[in-house]
Amino acid sequence: MNNFFKNIQGDKAIWAVAGLLALFSFLPVYSASSNLAYLYGDGNTFKFLLKHLAHLLLGFAILYGVHKIPYHYFKGLSIIALPIVVLLLIFTMAQGNTIEGANASRWIRVPFVGVTFQTSTLAAVVLLTYVARYLSRIKDRVVTFKETLIPLWLPVFLVLALILPANFSTTAIIFAMVVIVVFIGGYPLRYLGIILGVGFVILALFVLTAKAFPGVFPNRVDTWMSRIENFTDKEDTEGDYQIEKAKIAIASGGVSGLGPGKSVQKNFLPQSSSDFIYAIIVEEFGIVGGLFLMFLYLALLFRLVVVAHKSSSMFGKLLVIGVGLPIVFQALINMAVAVELFPVTGQTLPLISSGGTSIWMTCLALGMVLSVAAKREVQKRETEEGEVLENPLDILSETI
Repeated sequence: MNNFFKNIQGDKAIWAVAGLLALFSFLPVYSASSNLAYLYGDGNTFKFLLKHLAHLLLGFAILYGVHKIPYHYFKGLSIIALPIVVLLLIFTMAQGNTIEGANASRWIRVPFVGVTFQTSTLAAVVLLTYVARYLSRIKDRVVTFKETLIPLWLPVFLVLALILPANFSTTAIIFAMVVIVVFIGGYPLRYLGIILGVGFVILALFVLTAKAFPGVFPNRVDTWMSRIENFTDKEDTEGDYQIEKAKIAIASGGVSGLGPGKSVQKNFLPQSSSDFIYAIIVEEFGIVGGLFLMFLYLALLFRLVVVAHKSSSMFGKLLVIGVGLPIVFQALINMAVAVELFPVTGQTLPLISSGGTSIWMTCLALGMVLSVAAKREVQKRETEEGEVLENPLDILSETI
């Protein structure tokens, strides 16, 4: 066990937060999955707990393996992975998968193993890594808008266009993160203003086209458009069933909660183990539990800023911001949906909600962040010992 902890590198606080979130997730997932066991199974909730455990074990294996990879290698890997991700998104859009009778155009089913995978979450990590790589390459140069159109913005808008019809919330989060990364990366503000204008125009045209020709796009478009309309129309109570049940759960929890496993609304609230698990957590653990969970995500945000600030390279800084901040943003959005500050988005609570893809991609992103932090530790140790060790692969990766 001591050897295992010696091999763990990077920011120990991030490791601690990830571990606490994973451990905390078992109680609410086990409690909320009783509804799924009743609807789709034989009433056995233990198998859902085992499934969640398997997802977490694989996720932390990914986290451990990725954090051992020198983060400079992610530059070249993003170039290789980007066209693969585009092909996966095209396949996902074309095949129109269904899961348990419901439209699941965001997912693909992996052959032979029967596992479903949400390709947009992988696309987000790969795209933001690619953007960080490009900006780190031009940080010392004066670029023109025309020069950045094909290498930077063409991949961005291509990926977003493939995700948008099926998943508006993920598209919005990715676009917002790209804007933040290019802003921090020193991209000229006048060019960024043009991109923002073009993005809003494209979104408006897409919405108008979807309204005029409903059959052109998957029916997922109708779902997220109706969610926005329900959120803005406060007089419509029929479309707010999920929100109403979530608010009842939160109100029932009070300060200290009803106790682990004693939630009532988990039997009525759809997606109680994933999209709306925060409402179940507050119902069972009260405001105290809800604030504790929020504190963990804010602590993660603070450590992300620290790791980014201490990174010695522009790519390291942008990589931490690009793949790390969406984890915190997604968590805050999930909480905001439960209290009706946001329309229903379908965003899960990272490392808490059930679902393999969310856990695996969160661990992948955290592994990349810890890789940046681990490089800082190695450099500090070498400086203290007066050593200069250069790996030829590190030198090669810097030129990509």
